[in-house]
Amino acid sequence: MNETPIIIAHRGLSGEWPEHTLEGYRAAIEAGADFVEPDLVLTKDAVLVARHENEISGTTDVADRPEFADRKTSKTIDGEQFTGWFTEDFTFAELQTLRAKERLPQLRSTGRDGQYLVPSFEEILQMLAEVNKGRDRPIGVYPETKHPSYFTAIGLPHEAPLLQLLAQYGYKGRSAPVFIQSFEVGNLQALRRKSDLPLVQLIAGEGGPADQPDRRYTDMITAQGLKDIAQYADGIGPDKNLVIGRNMLGQLQSPTSLVTNAHAAGLKVHPWTFRRENYFLPLNLKRASIRASQAIWPVR
Repeated sequence: MNETPIIIAHRGLSGEWPEHTLEGYRAAIEAGADFVEPDLVLTKDAVLVARHENEISGTTDVADRPEFADRKTSKTIDGEQFTGWFTEDFTFAELQTLRAKERLPQLRSTGRDGQYLVPSFEEILQMLAEVNKGRDRPIGVYPETKHPSYFTAIGLPHEAPLLQLLAQYGYKGRSAPVFIQSFEVGNLQALRRKSDLPLVQLIAGEGGPADQPDRRYTDMITAQGLKDIAQYADGIGPDKNLVIGRNMLGQLQSPTSLVTNAHAAGLKVHPWTFRRENYFLPLNLKRASIRASQAIWPVR
């Protein structure tokens, strides 16, 4: 596959702007992105909105809003317990009263906190329609369905509103500037039965799909696993460490055979996520002045 690589703006121009804001997506496009990538969750009234997770205390000012104090709760999602505020307990109108904030304040500037709204997926598509006027090569959209089996279980499936909006804004056929991605399998298989839009199976470095607890991602990147994925998806989105790993010291190792094997199965490969913050860089690329003092803490 000798295709020109594409640049996917993961949650917008992350690191410079709060994630999943229209302003962050626009900034990413101005910086040269080919696609913008919104993570999609749903509201109580079935509106698709862009948030990193459906628990929003880390990405909005909801915890500072006394009018929503009684919405704080605990839920089990994909087998893990979370406490906070969840999009499915708010209407879209209520979410519009909140303001976005930086998700990783330990690493990034918080100077733009409190300035921007939580966008709906439709607002993102409207923004892209405006941006793409007169462009020979349109900026595409790369939505991820977040926790699709969980949302289906509570009566808020992604598929219908997602496909309806994409069709409404002209995304049709295999060559449309769109990829729909998911860490789950059943969601992508259901979308394939209903649509011919390009699909991407996301693959983490550990664990397995939440909707198939007996399956491991390591099995999905074997030769047979890749052939199975090719039956319903057009590509894979692997953790970049599955493409070029790191040793115990954090140094880059030699590339694995994953890209070659995926291409042999007819699959595109879109690794994630490349970030510039020192915390995320391989050891030999870290800035020495802050390497020794850098705290170690978990980041998703």
